[in-house]
Amino acid sequence: MITPQFIGNDYEQVETTGSPGHSWAEPPQALLHRLQGKVEQVLVGKGALIKQMLISMLAGGHVLLEDIPGVGKTMLAGAIARTVGGEFKRIQFTSDMLPADVTGGLVLDGRSGELQFRPGPIMANVVLADEINRTSPRTQSALLEAMEERRVTVEGKTRRLPVPFMLIATQNPLDFEGTNALPEAQMDRFMMRLSIGYPGIADEKRILEQYALGRRMEPERIRPVMAPQEWLQMQAEARQAHVHSSLLEYMVAVADATRRSPDIALGLSPRALRDWLRAAQAAAYIEGRGYVIPDDLLGTADSVLSHRLALRGRAGAGGRDASGLMASIVRSTPFPPEAGAVYNSRGRR
Repeated sequence: MITPQFIGNDYEQVETTGSPGHSWAEPPQALLHRLQGKVEQVLVGKGALIKQMLISMLAGGHVLLEDIPGVGKTMLAGAIARTVGGEFKRIQFTSDMLPADVTGGLVLDGRSGELQFRPGPIMANVVLADEINRTSPRTQSALLEAMEERRVTVEGKTRRLPVPFMLIATQNPLDFEGTNALPEAQMDRFMMRLSIGYPGIADEKRILEQYALGRRMEPERIRPVMAPQEWLQMQAEARQAHVHSSLLEYMVAVADATRRSPDIALGLSPRALRDWLRAAQAAAYIEGRGYVIPDDLLGTADSVLSHRLALRGRAGAGGRDASGLMASIVRSTPFPPEAGAVYNSRGRR
């Protein structure tokens, strides 16, 4: 693996050893490209969105897919789950669900007469939490420990979740009937919030042609592209990507700007910056780089940061949304001079 060091304003590539224990038969970036292509067969014309999903997967984060019904949220989550192998479980959230329906609980064994733990659907490598905002806050809170600590506590006993673990949740807009807002603590545990949106005209015609000809690829027909062990190895390698101190200074400056803004009631948390860092490292890894550049931060800022902001009343009343305000802060916060040469060589905001 190549890890850079800053000398003056330039990156110098320095050879270092990667994580031991695995030798790739082909570059992992080629494997990721093939995985993205498989998912694009299911969700046509959404390559940029799928790439964000892969970034979160490599960064060890969870994803919240928020959009109107019928645009492919569940389909996308199922396709991602099946390409990475491992165990996949789906939880269909409803208003009458209890926490034990998610985490599992103790049941009486008819043969032995003893109480035994029956794992809930959260005990899987990839978990699809479908329509997560249709259940009560009490049941939603059952996910907090699983999302952050990768474990669940049932009847006083803690049990570890399988590794790797990723939660992909879908939710409908909050003005839809029967929905409940997710707690702020839970929103902050999602590395990314993404929206699929309607397909383009050409892509939608292509989808209809696939249905008409009986050639539509369904998620159930996708075969795994990688094993869970390879997924774990990629996560470990992505975290080795070098991040120069000037980029860390920029991230802290962005967070400080959100906390001092008169339009924002709740700014970025330290967890938000950690997730932003991991996402930028994963973005660099997908591109085959062992170091982070400013574009990696800029390309992940909206999906990682916007959903963690809470606007003050007058900001929302003025028609501003968190995404637009976050973009404004990211644009107006200058990069330190040490990052300037690399930034100018890659593009402009």
